[in-house]
Amino acid sequence: MIRVRVLAAAVAATLIPTLALAQASAPTSRADVKAETRAAEKSGQLTPAGEGASPTSGTPGKGSTMTREQRKAATVEARKKGELQPAGVTQKGDVAIQKQKSTKTKAERKAETAEARKKGELVPAGEGPGGPPK
Repeated sequence: MIRVRVLAAAVAATLIPTLALAQASAPTSRADVKAETRAAEKSGQLTPAGEGASPTSGTPGKGSTMTREQRKAATVEARKKGELQPAGVTQKGDVAIQKQKSTKTKAERKAETAEARKKGELVPAGEGPGGPPK
């Protein structure tokens, strides 16, 4: 009985501030917003269309200082020297992990996987941490 009262008091203590804040920040009506916009327009506080601050992302830079032919030639030269990064993930940590040698044989890994499957410890395909959203 005491547990139920303590639980009820805890729930009430967490909900009361939320409800109080929800009432304090009630949304304004459409008519109020229109009136505020008209008042701001009359007082000259609105920024004219197209004259706002420029976007901070997605804006192109100065452009390349090389022509397309020069870039192609540089790429061919880098390919000949073996300086091009392979396609896909090229983070230093990933490359370091790929270069590590395994401490287990293929048979040992297969046996561990079979054992995990028997115990039901495997994560179904597509349900891991990097899986698609549902």
